[in-house]
Amino acid sequence: MRADAASGAAAFRALHHGRTPGDPLILPGPWDAASARVFADAGFAALATPSAGVSASLGYPDGGATPPDEMFAVIARIARAVDIPVSADIEDGYGLAPKEIVERLLAAGAVGCNLEDSDAASKHLKDPRRHADWLAEVRAAAGDSLVINARVDTFLSGEPTAGAAIERGRLYAAAGADCVYPIAAPPELLPELAAAIGAPINALAGAEAGPDAPTPSRLGELGASRVTFGGGLHGASMAALTTAAERLRRS
Repeated sequence: MRADAASGAAAFRALHHGRTPGDPLILPGPWDAASARVFADAGFAALATPSAGVSASLGYPDGGATPPDEMFAVIARIARAVDIPVSADIEDGYGLAPKEIVERLLAAGAVGCNLEDSDAASKHLKDPRRHADWLAEVRAAAGDSLVINARVDTFLSGEPTAGAAIERGRLYAAAGADCVYPIAAPPELLPELAAAIGAPINALAGAEAGPDAPTPSRLGELGASRVTFGGGLHGASMAALTTAAERLRRS
């Protein structure tokens, strides 16, 4: 399993590098096997599960409320359903030890993971150096078998400047993170973040962005190496289903 995982992770890792401006890696967020197949059939190179979409599909609120056994079971179903790389959002790791996190991700068939630096229980930012040490333990346990996307939550926690995100991003990259995700960073700060952190940057795009919101291509021009959508695609799907249900009821 380790050899296959390392090969899959290497292929996924390579997709983050050598991107031309305006051509970031686009990672749709499936919440079940059916949505994963839709995105794979559409021709996307890889997928990244969103904790919000998966949690909602299971009937739980986002933010650590989903039992890890259920989350990993969905990740496994998604990975089995497609033949492209799948990265998994596992929030803050659910209190699991780094070795168990790696073992469960690999058993599920994931080649990457998203790990955030907010504590699910307190909703507060974790100490950046302690979190970096924890990420280093995950990297040591995984070797080259997982692509680690380290989420930086400063912009969600009332720290609107680039400095705090850069400090954390550098620490996480030095600890072995392959990509840094300053979630909700203002688009105009992406060039500074990408230049200062020195690792591929993940940017969040809206699934149904308004006319003034940056497109994924524009986020790439600003410095993002990859673009994800959080729970936005699940939300858009549920909005369409709600409209269909209302039409059905009226008929």
